[in-house]
Amino acid sequence: MEHWNSTLGSGFILLGILNNSGFPGLLCATVSVLYMLALTSNVLLFLVITMDAWLHVPMYLLLRQLSLMDLLFTSVVTPKAIVDFLLSENTISFGGCALQMFLALTVGGAEDLLLAFMAYDRYVAICHPLNYMVLMRPRVCWLMMATPWVLASLNALCHTLYTMHFPFCMSRKINHLLCEIPPLLKLACEDASRYELMLYVTGVTFLIPPLVAILASYTLILLTVLHMPSNEGRQKALVTCSSHLTVVGMFYGAATFMYILPSSLHSPKQDNIISVFYTIVTPALNPLIYSLRNKEVMGALRRVLRKYML
Repeated sequence: MEHWNSTLGSGFILLGILNNSGFPGLLCATVSVLYMLALTSNVLLFLVITMDAWLHVPMYLLLRQLSLMDLLFTSVVTPKAIVDFLLSENTISFGGCALQMFLALTVGGAEDLLLAFMAYDRYVAICHPLNYMVLMRPRVCWLMMATPWVLASLNALCHTLYTMHFPFCMSRKINHLLCEIPPLLKLACEDASRYELMLYVTGVTFLIPPLVAILASYTLILLTVLHMPSNEGRQKALVTCSSHLTVVGMFYGAATFMYILPSSLHSPKQDNIISVFYTIVTPALNPLIYSLRNKEVMGALRRVLRKYML
């Protein structure tokens, strides 16, 4: 088949869930509402933690990073998907596709690692409270916030460069919401089976160790909580940890489906639904899960509103 690439000035056509839905207008309105919710709630949570000195502790500084990642993740994908649908223009340039892939992989990979560090923070706070300020001293906390960005960006750069070097056939249609590796490889004219194996290994390396660390942390936390003499302390610990585990379940479930399950088990419809879930739904829910059940965050919000609104 005839090949095409960026030298021909061509681009891709993104056929996301909005184009293949039976009720595209209703779905577009729903996606728009979810994006505005994600935008508003994550910006608000980020600002509250930044502006309230009482929340300048490792737990909330890591939570602020999560809000920033969710905000960036959904903004990389959602605005373009909505505008493309409204204007009936679904094209994306070769360079734009590469940039979107790089940004999505960077933010997604960073969030994957950050969730593991957040689990470690909760483990130290509950299981070793007397040593918390030593084990989670400022230098360690800043290292926890910087490491996910560095590792994820290096991983994203390697995958983006290697994916975009493939020659693509005349079909330019990506049956997906965004430029992501698995659906894009289906357009490659060369055999990509070795790279798909490497992608699988990378996915396992990036997802499984952090997930194991999270499960180990919360197993130790649960054992510690069950031996707490105070019912109030036990309840507070369980509420905090259940919020984190809810976020972990949503994120890792979607990521595992996309990057660890064999491509033979994927369908374009399933991939589109999963992509909407982790790029739009999860970023909208994360701040609500953390803040609505957290008295410290709600108290900080009231303090900030009193200070700057009255």
